[in-house]
Amino acid sequence: MKKILLNFGIFGLLVSVMTGCHDLDVPVTTSLTPDIFPQNSTQFIQASGPAYTALRGNFSLDYWFMQSLSTDEAILPARGGNWYDNQNYQMLHYHSWTKDHGWTNGCWNWLSTTIGATNQALSILNLTIPAGTAKQTNLAELKMVRALSYYMMMDLYGNVPIDTTYGDFSPHPNLPRADVFKFIEKEVKEALPYLSRASGITTYGRANKYTAFALLAKMYVNAEYYTGTQRNNDCIAACDSVINSGLYSLEPRSSYLQMFYPNNGPQMKEFIFAIPYDPAATSAYGLNGFMYHARYDVPRSATKKFGLPFTPSAPESTLPEFYANFNDPNDIRNKQWLTGLLFMNDGVTPVTVTTTKKGYDQTYTGSDGSATYTYQVNLTPDIVLRQDATAFDCGNDEIAWNMGYRNIKFYPDNTSTNRNQNNDVPVFRYSDIILMKAEAILRGGSPTMGHTALSLTNLLRSNRTTSPSLTTLSLDDLYQERNREFASETWHRNDMIRFGKYEGSWGFKKDSNPNRRIFPIPTSALTVNSALKQNLGY
Repeated sequence: MKKILLNFGIFGLLVSVMTGCHDLDVPVTTSLTPDIFPQNSTQFIQASGPAYTALRGNFSLDYWFMQSLSTDEAILPARGGNWYDNQNYQMLHYHSWTKDHGWTNGCWNWLSTTIGATNQALSILNLTIPAGTAKQTNLAELKMVRALSYYMMMDLYGNVPIDTTYGDFSPHPNLPRADVFKFIEKEVKEALPYLSRASGITTYGRANKYTAFALLAKMYVNAEYYTGTQRNNDCIAACDSVINSGLYSLEPRSSYLQMFYPNNGPQMKEFIFAIPYDPAATSAYGLNGFMYHARYDVPRSATKKFGLPFTPSAPESTLPEFYANFNDPNDIRNKQWLTGLLFMNDGVTPVTVTTTKKGYDQTYTGSDGSATYTYQVNLTPDIVLRQDATAFDCGNDEIAWNMGYRNIKFYPDNTSTNRNQNNDVPVFRYSDIILMKAEAILRGGSPTMGHTALSLTNLLRSNRTTSPSLTTLSLDDLYQERNREFASETWHRNDMIRFGKYEGSWGFKKDSNPNRRIFPIPTSALTVNSALKQNLGY
């Protein structure tokens, strides 16, 4: 959403940062001084841009990888040595990551940097914005950026350090996850009274009151796992606050897929909080700020099908275990997948590739291996490590590159020249509010507003499928519904853990160690901050 990002740019361009600010105890520096800081809300929105730029950072790359590739939702095997990448993808699949894993380190750096940038902005803006309601609202928005960052950090790493004071660079110990939960809850509740009630273009990409309620609902639905105490009634109350606002509604079946198109934005009725992306936007803090879904998911052979000016990398796909959730032929959400024989967008012309017989199948032993061979692309469901199982390698021929069904929910952007897309990525959608409330009721919470878990789930389904309503609902049914609804939206690891599925087997993964529900504190963080202690099992 280009315009939103540019609104952050004027004051944000003044920011300069140290290249090594990847820990909560490492200073983030700025050239901004109180005498040039904003004096009204419009200028504040521009000046708060660096915090939002940092939040955009690695959300749709490192964070997406960690939340998806550690589950049955996605797999990224090597192809003839390509995408081996120091076993980073392999370790996520096998749950064999270490404290030196690339994206474990990357996400810690990203979230720490975002928190540090927000602390810095809060410190200076608190001194420079004129007193009044606008000041309280502006500061509350930034505190929500910090709270969301701490939530993601807590979800990934469990026990993390809390630092809210810019300029305090003393080592901070990591706190127990339950204490981090309490801190985030307190921060959100204190911000709530001052956050804007508005939605749409005026607040798009920034935290409003209902972003806060959505974050609380997400915390409460996971509270038993995070803290040992269930908070189902609190989850229901937070969901009701969003529902009763009347500002959001479920997208109908006809526009479900459009929520994720490159031209999505504040017009989407379900978006409570989304992160805007723009290929032309600059990054900061050493973070990439890229939205790369199509780069990883679209087959190389489908470049012409989508009219892409670049060749996608094409290594990521789903597993049969996850795709099995898409078993209703009348469900619009099936269309987020590329499967089987591919056709051009006219639905008639086959997508073909011309190669050689050996290029199609590297195991071909005929004497005419260099002969031209043209075939219709056929994506197959299974991933077979036919070249080298120990290296997580499928091979480097057309058969290997066409293994696995592909998720194209975040539809390929044919205006992008650098593989970076315009698609904004929702963090909280109204459908999640509906299903979280349903889940909280199903887990024993007290129903409100005449809702039942079944009625809420059927409300969502009536906007996704033409099949008859469900007549019964179990936790497994609800889990499957969440899989269909939120595929590739960074929530599946969270769901698998909460529904007791994360220690299961899928693909080539057999590990059942519950310590793998959280990731290790990276070596780099332990080196910089001597007060940190490693998580159990690492």
